[in-house]
Amino acid sequence: MSYLCSQIIIYDLEMKTYQQLWQSITPLYEAGEAQAIVRTVLDVKYGMTLTDIICGKVNELSADEERKLEEIIRRLQKGEPVQYVLGEADFAGRTFHVEPGVLIPRPETAELCEWIEKDATENKGITEGENEENAIRILDICTGSGCIAITLGLDIGGSEVTGWDISEDALKIAQGNVALLDAGNVKIEYQDALKLAETSDAGRWNIIVSNPPYICEKEKADMEKNVLEHEPGIALFVPDEEPLKFYRAIAEYASSALKSGGALYFEINPIYEKETREMLEGLGFKAIDTKEDAFGKQRMMRAGKS
Repeated sequence: MSYLCSQIIIYDLEMKTYQQLWQSITPLYEAGEAQAIVRTVLDVKYGMTLTDIICGKVNELSADEERKLEEIIRRLQKGEPVQYVLGEADFAGRTFHVEPGVLIPRPETAELCEWIEKDATENKGITEGENEENAIRILDICTGSGCIAITLGLDIGGSEVTGWDISEDALKIAQGNVALLDAGNVKIEYQDALKLAETSDAGRWNIIVSNPPYICEKEKADMEKNVLEHEPGIALFVPDEEPLKFYRAIAEYASSALKSGGALYFEINPIYEKETREMLEGLGFKAIDTKEDAFGKQRMMRAGKS
């Protein structure tokens, strides 16, 4: 047998092992997604590149590593999101710790951060700060993993950022991410987004941002099973009869808590874009803009305070 033929046979045998791994989760995921998930697992847990996988490094795992990989695959077969299985998620160029109890950061939310950062850089009504006395003060309501608060804190110079949440799990995870990513200008605090009227923060913030619960119960039928069964419902759903429940409470607070020239940013439910806009107009906000995400959905909204 020639050297070339022997290499081809080895390649086929080794690729079959990798193929079996991703095929084992195809009942839940399409082939391309299943392959990407398994490659991510092998990269994060075992440091394998695509070249390593092709060259058969999967077959060189120790017995202990094989057992751990089998457990990971079993969790994936049950529909648990790979981010929870691995304990991390990439967001806006950084890796955040995540676990059940917080939403998995989405690319659409990173687009919202990019919009805010662009506005802050261009100084659209936002006072740029260079020291504690005139810092850009940013509030992230319903902070979850802290991905928005930390991203803005690290990317916007001269900023002081606060993240609020009601979930004890979320607060613990967000605080852990602050330490993990060395975001010393970000602090995480307990606050109920539906009880903001009880606070007296007139003119405190330059920017308020929120990605609050906005999916109506009636929309559950169209959602992925792994999201419904594993991500926290408290961070996802609102009653069908109150789709703007969180938006209204946050906007009412922002109408007084924002500095003059400040801005309120929301990630929104596209099907309620018109209603969200009208609600903001009714509260006196100006220059209301809606921005589409990469999928062409009306996903982000900005409103200014005069």
